[in-house]
Amino acid sequence: MVTIASSKAPGSEFDSEPPDFVPLTRSQAQALANAHPMISPWWVVLGQVGVGGLAALLAWLIFGDSAARSVACGALAVVLPAALFARGLTSRFARSNPGLAVMSFFVWELVKIVVTIGVLFAAHRLVKDLNWPAMLVGLIVTLKVYWLALAFKRKPKPVQNMNA
Repeated sequence: MVTIASSKAPGSEFDSEPPDFVPLTRSQAQALANAHPMISPWWVVLGQVGVGGLAALLAWLIFGDSAARSVACGALAVVLPAALFARGLTSRFARSNPGLAVMSFFVWELVKIVVTIGVLFAAHRLVKDLNWPAMLVGLIVTLKVYWLALAFKRKPKPVQNMNA
């Protein structure tokens, strides 16, 4: 007969019961939501448009027309799918219940990937003298706007604990 010793020592943290869950009141929940505002995905898309346009302008000033069109195609391969994704996530249908919201997220993420690949293939076919390194620079620079949105996110306000 084999006896397995319990790793639970008498008087350890496992002996005590966890503290009771105390739900927030409506005013406490509202104060918490106001202290931690959400970033709209449309601000990120707007930032991507600005950064992509600036990158294309700089490429045009430094390298000429072909490089600027290539950088713009790279930026478009990020901005167009991101705008579709933001539209899909902020639609009334996606917010109707949590299950649909999760499903909508995955569906729109798939749409975003397919549209990105489509824009890259279209750029290859439609843009004369496409400069692939310039297009990749436009794509990468525009993708980095997600990190800028996190860096410039508004700082949360402190919330007072009314249960204490």
